Amino acid sequence: MSQIKAPDLFSYPKYWAECYAPAPFLPTTREEMEQLGWDSCDVIIISGDAYVDHPSFGMAVMGRLLEAQGFRVGIITQPNWTSADDFKALGQPNLYFGITAGNMDSLINRYTADKRMRHDDAYTAGGMGGKRPDRAVIVYSQRCKEAYRDTPVVLGGIEASLRRIAQYDYWSDKVRRSVLMDATADILLYGNAERAIVELTHRLANGEAIEAINDLRGTTILSSAIPADYIEVDSTRIDWPGYIEDLPNPYEYKDVATCDKKDDADNAVQPLRIVPAPLKGKEKLPDEAYIRLPSFEKVSKDPALYAHASRVLHQESNPHNARILVQKHGNRELWVNPPPIPLTTSEMDQVFGLPYQRIPHPRYGQEKIPAYDMIKFSINIMRGCFGGCTFCSITEHEGRIIQSRSHESVINEIEEIRDKVPGFTGAISDLGGPTSNMYHLNCNDPEIQSSCRKLSCVYPVICKNLDTDHSPTTQLYRKARKVKGVHTVSISSGLRYDLAVEDPEYVRELVTYHVGGYLKIAPEHSEEGTLSMMMKPGMGTYDAFKKMFERFSREAGKKQYLIPYFIAAHPGCEDEDMVNLAQWLKRNEFKVDQVQTFYPSPMSLATAMYHSDKNPLKKVTYKSEKLYTPKNDDQRKIQKALLRYHDPVNWPLLRQKLPEMGFAHLVGDGKNSLVPAEEENTKKTLSRSKGGAKQTKRNASSASKRSTDLAANGKKPKSQKFNKPKRKQQRSLKPK
Repeated sequence: MSQIKAPDLFSYPKYWAECYAPAPFLPTTREEMEQLGWDSCDVIIISGDAYVDHPSFGMAVMGRLLEAQGFRVGIITQPNWTSADDFKALGQPNLYFGITAGNMDSLINRYTADKRMRHDDAYTAGGMGGKRPDRAVIVYSQRCKEAYRDTPVVLGGIEASLRRIAQYDYWSDKVRRSVLMDATADILLYGNAERAIVELTHRLANGEAIEAINDLRGTTILSSAIPADYIEVDSTRIDWPGYIEDLPNPYEYKDVATCDKKDDADNAVQPLRIVPAPLKGKEKLPDEAYIRLPSFEKVSKDPALYAHASRVLHQESNPHNARILVQKHGNRELWVNPPPIPLTTSEMDQVFGLPYQRIPHPRYGQEKIPAYDMIKFSINIMRGCFGGCTFCSITEHEGRIIQSRSHESVINEIEEIRDKVPGFTGAISDLGGPTSNMYHLNCNDPEIQSSCRKLSCVYPVICKNLDTDHSPTTQLYRKARKVKGVHTVSISSGLRYDLAVEDPEYVRELVTYHVGGYLKIAPEHSEEGTLSMMMKPGMGTYDAFKKMFERFSREAGKKQYLIPYFIAAHPGCEDEDMVNLAQWLKRNEFKVDQVQTFYPSPMSLATAMYHSDKNPLKKVTYKSEKLYTPKNDDQRKIQKALLRYHDPVNWPLLRQKLPEMGFAHLVGDGKNSLVPAEEENTKKTLSRSKGGAKQTKRNASSASKRSTDLAANGKKPKSQKFNKPKRKQQRSLKPK
């Protein structure tokens, strides 16, 4: 199978408005439009984030890209959504409104994993919370339709992308319809949508009606019927859920109350050709075939079917072999075209080389935008991730094929930061992306890549066809350090240490020059059962990387430490797994400060596990073994407390729960105990006097101070050998 090619992103004839010079900032008011000499905008982007003209902010990338195509683009940021007034601020766009919730999903931005409301927002000036609505894509779209009913509305960004089909919604604890349905929008662009937005905008500018654009990669649309020349393939022929034939047909929907004779007549005119037999092995489907997923009505009531649909969606994520997916919502068909073709290095360079100001819009004055402050001296060198971690949605949004920039493009951006960004002192805070060391790593055989449907290139082992040569990254680091005016280049993005150990020269370069005392990595867990549900490598790989890290640190004459991240309450994680992880942490003398409770984000495979109690990494059947998933507050709280076993705040809960779980021996003063036994005089003091609470607080404060880890105070306590386990107590783990 050959790879599919796409037209060059910058090969389209420019629209007539190219006669205008690039705007200093994309206009946000009528006054700014008038200063540019514009009477109207061709496209107006509505965003839930403050406007930062920087390539790390989606609205800026899309706006500058369309500007380079010759279109006039305006931006309305964080509008008051209680009326349509703010949505009329720039007038009616000539082509369409583009809607994005911002760089983050609006609900993840607003609520913690415990569903507690956050009162800050890193993407808002002053860090103030409450500047965007919940489910912002839906609300903004409806207000745009209210403002100008006949103007097309185009959805994009991560919130829309991860809600393109029926998806489990953690906050309402139910399966919701595609966001395209609820938003009453015209089309949805998913993933990194440069190709889709450029082609869509040119086609609309050339007079094509938006309802006629149904063949655009990376888009989702709604239709009343399926074209007659397409062949339907039942998703159960692709991945049979088992025993489904004994149930009512999950793909048939007929609402007697809403169907009439006209509907029946319309459907009769366009008969479907059905593939009658199960597919065998890797049999190729015709190009005009599509896969029918179970309907929204079925997956919303049947968790097993939901897990099955999620599995099929993830198998159809390779842009070179993915098929069209169709899912019925009521009487309408949700049509999901295959993913966009990844950008080439040349196209990536041009996208990142657009005339960004690299600072927030002047309208914010001296107010700080925390997200900008975090990334203003960092550089994104690549996109995508082939890791396939089930709890992460990067792959579902950006894809598994890595898209990388050239060395020249990255070096040019470093020089631009040095020359343009206020406050630069010579330190580049990051050269990275979703995964810092996947830069220019891809399948070494295009034919194999084109036919592959694996969910991960590195799990359960690194694929033999994966190029693991880190030399392009190593060479980039060396060039970056030589840029005049730069004295430090840090690597702060996530590191796949299972890939890094394949190239010791890269690890040496990283450890010697680019680690500022601490390196954050994410083993996520210690237990094989939980790690298999995450699709993460075993702890043997962590041990191998740790030895390499410590060796190269010694050779460089530097004292440096690994800071590991872990997840509690992940689907498939038994309480015993968390106890074992807590014991591993104690043996290795880790007192982790930053821990994460599993957050069921839309569309991820782990979220399908959470909702269905099934494992979609295998074929889903109604008789599949039930997967244990910590869901209620008590289960999630105890697992998180075990990660922070050293914190006195968690001791009362652990003293109560560990015996109930069969681990009473872990409470006490023994060498292997996780928490100390409660002293009798402390209990009496607490029961007799109000002052006991204050005394306990002082005791806890003192204990906490003694156990403060290196990450908190930057020093190595004399009594603590941080990250240096005693050999006799360390388990011997082989790489999985």
